Amino acid sequence: MSTPKSPLSRAELVALLAMMTSTVALSIDAMLPVLPQIGAAISPGDVNRAPLIIAAFVLGMGAGTFFTGPLSDAFGRKPVAAGGALIYIIAALVCAASPTLETMLVARAVQGLGAAGPRVVAIALVRDLYKGREMARTVSLVMIIFMLVPILAPSMGAAIAWGFGWRAIFYSFAIFSILSTAWLLLRQPETLAVENRRPFRASVLVQGVKEVLTHRQVVLGIAVQTLVFAVLFATLMSTQAVFDQIFGYAASFPLWFGLIALISAAAPLLNSVIVMRLGMREVVKWALVVQALATVFFLALVMTGAPAAPGMFAATFAWLTLIFFMAGLCIGNASAIALEPMGHMSGMAASVVTAASTLLSALLAAPVAQAFNGTMQPLALGVLAFSILGLAAILAVPRGT
Repeated sequence: MSTPKSPLSRAELVALLAMMTSTVALSIDAMLPVLPQIGAAISPGDVNRAPLIIAAFVLGMGAGTFFTGPLSDAFGRKPVAAGGALIYIIAALVCAASPTLETMLVARAVQGLGAAGPRVVAIALVRDLYKGREMARTVSLVMIIFMLVPILAPSMGAAIAWGFGWRAIFYSFAIFSILSTAWLLLRQPETLAVENRRPFRASVLVQGVKEVLTHRQVVLGIAVQTLVFAVLFATLMSTQAVFDQIFGYAASFPLWFGLIALISAAAPLLNSVIVMRLGMREVVKWALVVQALATVFFLALVMTGAPAAPGMFAATFAWLTLIFFMAGLCIGNASAIALEPMGHMSGMAASVVTAASTLLSALLAAPVAQAFNGTMQPLALGVLAFSILGLAAILAVPRGT
């Protein structure tokens, strides 16, 4: 099968792919500063249910990811990306008009389902256009730009809510998706030729899932990625409440979160250096060891000292930053461990691995976020439990992986 060429320059292609993948990060991070407003408006009886808006999106995205890969293999990249974007846009408009939290949760799940289209197609486009080191280089460039989104998205969400109300954030999601989809359709030709497409049949899906989920290394990789995602999602869903209810920094939360994201953006750069020397398994192992030990120390501080004690905010900020940084070291390596034995069916394997880890992690993270009681204890205990389980899973992966 010949490798297609793109008429776009590398810079334009990287920018396009980064915009497509950023749909997911934008849809999560721009919501964080306005969760209290949304809770007060459509769930006044229990404002702590507002973080479920994040969990619903992640669950929908996980479910959509499972089907998007095989669908793009059968019908082409661009139709699936455009179809997913259309679902995403319609769901965003429903979210903007939602009168109740229940309606919004359903719409957010559907929005996540649609977001899986551009997300998976962007990965498939890189795989279609490049191979080997060129593919790795392009993915790295996309990730560098992608990491800027968490820095800017909370401030953008807060600014839009301040100027036009929180419902306008969903309109901004729709506009963003329209622009990225139009860019893809107008500038990038289809990269999967008709003769290279594979039929979308239930038997093919069942056989692929069976093969993926019966391979020991793949299952362990999924377990590690699930637990790392669970730490990340539980922290994402709790961070705004931590800054607001514990420390009273609601107004400056976007700035603090942006600083966390900026520091954490160095993780992919560090990983690109140390993974060549240590290997994927060792990087993940030591990252989880550090995270678990730091969480034990932090939990001891939380349980013995008052939140207002001098230095407590600094300790909390450092711990939260460490969580995001360690996620940057672990996620890509855990995914590579899971996909390494599946080179003969990488598209199907990528869908199964990503969908399983996303869905399971959202189910694990949501109860931790819901347990928030005005202290750091529920989140710290959840992070510690997930870190220890993740460490046990990575230690079960054969050495030399």
